[in-house]
Amino acid sequence: MKKEAIENHQRYLERIDVYKNFGYDNERERDFIIRKAQPIYGRILEIGTGKGHLTLALAKKGYSFVSVDISSEEQEFALLNTQYLGLDKQVDFKIEDAEHLNFNDNSFDIIVSVNVVHHLTNSFKIMDEWFRIISPGGKIVLSDFTREGLKIVDKVHLTEGKKHNVSKISLTDIDNYLTAKNFKIEKHRSKFQEISIIKI
Repeated sequence: MKKEAIENHQRYLERIDVYKNFGYDNERERDFIIRKAQPIYGRILEIGTGKGHLTLALAKKGYSFVSVDISSEEQEFALLNTQYLGLDKQVDFKIEDAEHLNFNDNSFDIIVSVNVVHHLTNSFKIMDEWFRIISPGGKIVLSDFTREGLKIVDKVHLTEGKKHNVSKISLTDIDNYLTAKNFKIEKHRSKFQEISIIKI
């Protein structure tokens, strides 16, 4: 195995431990999201690969899917993790802008996006784009940090000498936007994660 993949995975585990020290268990929260998102089927798209927490959780459960992110650096981190665990053949990584996705209409049955909403600056336009590529009868699973979760993220970033920026648009704002368009939203919540499941 490449030294780069081994060192990368070690950094991944160290960051997971930092979150655990503040009370946030990445694996437990991802398992909670996947459990509430069931059934997950067909053509699956993850939007916002990030460092690959959900990517690894989905791949470990045997799913094959496309994962997109605007950051090639973040996605490289996730790719190396899948290679380390021998799961890279299950994930088709692509660099994409969530506001302008290079997929045809009705391309996916399931879209899952975790801890992305609080980064978005043009949330409503982005949601309209996601609805373009979701197939009839499919669903979009959105999960983002609760206030308690965001407090932990702030603490983690402070330990790294960074500031965690959060958009003015929250998951609640997106829920309201979609409810006004007559979409039905199924809600779930843990202490640290809030989930909205939108069925098409």
